[in-house]
Amino acid sequence: MTDKTVKLTVLPGDGIGPEAMTEVLKVIKWLESNSNTKFELHEDDIGGAAYERYGVPLADETLEKCRESDAIIMGSVGGPQWDNVDYDKRPEAGLLRLRKELQLFANLRPALVFDALIDASTLKPEIVKGLDILIVRELTGGVYFGEPRGIEDLGNGQRRGVNTQVYETYEIERVSRVAFDLARKRGNKVHSCEKANVMESGKLWREDVTALHGAEFSDVTLEHMYADNCAMQLLRNPSQFDVIVTDNLFGDILSDAAAMLTGSLGMLPSASLGVEGTAGLYEPVHGSAPDIAGQGKANPLATILSFAMALRYSLDMGDEADKIETTVQALLVKGIRTPDIMADGCTQVSTSEMGDALITALST
Repeated sequence: MTDKTVKLTVLPGDGIGPEAMTEVLKVIKWLESNSNTKFELHEDDIGGAAYERYGVPLADETLEKCRESDAIIMGSVGGPQWDNVDYDKRPEAGLLRLRKELQLFANLRPALVFDALIDASTLKPEIVKGLDILIVRELTGGVYFGEPRGIEDLGNGQRRGVNTQVYETYEIERVSRVAFDLARKRGNKVHSCEKANVMESGKLWREDVTALHGAEFSDVTLEHMYADNCAMQLLRNPSQFDVIVTDNLFGDILSDAAAMLTGSLGMLPSASLGVEGTAGLYEPVHGSAPDIAGQGKANPLATILSFAMALRYSLDMGDEADKIETTVQALLVKGIRTPDIMADGCTQVSTSEMGDALITALST
């Protein structure tokens, strides 16, 4: 008996994106047969695939589908064949527009070390064992969106590139509120990272986070840290961190650094959340990997775990999310591996075989 129907927009993306998304669809089909939920799927293109189909990396009709959804599941975008198109037509511009139009201001990037993959990290096992960090990155402001921006010709063979770092209090408060709320459900500790020593926007960030903490979240431990020091501390002593909240630029850099502590980008999901009532966007951290596209070598687990995050944060299906996540861990313990996480004594499988193994494990 079906008690509820949820609307999902599925955007497979480019490169290995469609292959990984095929395995997510297997999980969705399994859930429909093993829960009281029906998934109404709307598939469309984004990124390079959308550029080839629509002439733009995100068509207006695709955006409307996303607005009407309960959640959006997306694959990675990009590829060398689009390197020379105009900036506003590049695959990544479609993703930026989607984030901006849906006001998806908080990006959640977990850096979780799976015990079975601990040897894949470049750091010593005793440094990364049990690591569970959540980076909350402000996603719709800062230097990636600030004006003025552009490249201008100064004459005499000289040019000038300009990007503007700008934040307002409401932008800082809303992403910090997400971080504090999540910390209450985890280790109850937040590190707020900026460059208040050399940037006015960083000084504002620190002052506004401090004020919000005092007014609403004094029960949560708050520590401030310069972003460059945070990058160093992630390598030196990552276990000190629980939740890190930071701006768009520093969040981009720090989340990639934290991701590599785990040893494999192919395992890491992400979520982008907005105001209440807005569909969340869920996508893997890894890129589109065009060099292995179509070869059955892609690891679909990051996209599958992104779907699990959608179940948890957008669809009120936390139990189902738990089951998928624990089953993924069980597969890794059994030594089922795609090439990117292969190790001695393990069984190498293709993209589709990994998806099939997950469905089998979910069903037992």
